[in-house]
Amino acid sequence: MKPILLQGHERSITQIKYNREGDLLFTVAKDPIVNVWYSVNGERLGTYNGHTGAVWCVDADWDTRHVLTGSADNSCRLWDCETGKQLALVKTSSAVRTCGFDFGGNIIMFSTDKQMGYQCFVSFFDLRDPSQIENNEPYMKIPCSDSKITSAVWGPLGEFIIAGHESGELNQFSAKSGEQLSNIKEHTKQINDIQTSRDMTMFITASKDNTAKLFDCTTLEHLKTFRTERPVNSAALSPIFDHVVLGGGQEAMDVTTTSTRIGKFEARFFHLAFEEEFGRVKGHFGPINSVAFHPDGKSYSSGVHRLLHRTVVRPEVTPLRRRQREAVSSKLGGLCEGGELETQPAPKGRTGFHWR
Repeated sequence: MKPILLQGHERSITQIKYNREGDLLFTVAKDPIVNVWYSVNGERLGTYNGHTGAVWCVDADWDTRHVLTGSADNSCRLWDCETGKQLALVKTSSAVRTCGFDFGGNIIMFSTDKQMGYQCFVSFFDLRDPSQIENNEPYMKIPCSDSKITSAVWGPLGEFIIAGHESGELNQFSAKSGEQLSNIKEHTKQINDIQTSRDMTMFITASKDNTAKLFDCTTLEHLKTFRTERPVNSAALSPIFDHVVLGGGQEAMDVTTTSTRIGKFEARFFHLAFEEEFGRVKGHFGPINSVAFHPDGKSYSSGVHRLLHRTVVRPEVTPLRRRQREAVSSKLGGLCEGGELETQPAPKGRTGFHWR
């Protein structure tokens, strides 16, 4: 299993997303760039340019005709996937934190942050009615005054959305009436990510309380808990196996003060039914911010923070170089064997993610 490292962002990754077929991979980060890649070989297909702030979320519709992005520049934008042309711009009062297409790709929803005196809202637009976009008037707007929404996904058949909050609460909101259908609180801290299973019967949450939890989509019944010793930033369900992959790590501000072993930057695999960890994949030099399984279940992607070092291996070894290599190798946790190892600072602002 050989990882491919893709570098296309200047700041840390915020979300990665496959399209339904799995041939394309969309990535967004805390820079204004939206990238799309060929998932088979990691070649960058193109970018969607127009945002002026950090891009927090991305989604593609069912047939990959349109791409939706939400940004800290107080806008949600709709793009033509093939040409990269901006089709629609919805301006908001605060940053757009989450966004998504419904099952049919006709209705979009996005949530805004609670900041600058504005409260959190979830807005719904029907793309079949151009006047809603032109007049910036959603057909429904749900206020969330208690705690801001940090992650949200559509439920099965687009009947409702599932929203995770900063307080650890989970809500179901009807996409027709806007009423709150269910409310539970199984997490004690902020919910960082929500992802559904392929058949949309279940979803998994990732939280700052060091756990990921599995729920029933319709009833919000709590089914399983996957425990770690660090904050979980993202979690994904395998489409073909009873496997769960978790990604996380310590806070970004502490990354440079500890070694990679202490930081625990591995992607961790758990069994869905037995809640037991059965494997880890190392190789990250920073906390994992987003994970996603390929729709065929045979590979996954993990978006990382900042690359701390670039390593170069050379064949010639002198006694001095050998001692330097051993010293650096022990510092990096013995990751490199055989050959001279040099560590150099990564280019300023380089950020990437692993594709496996």
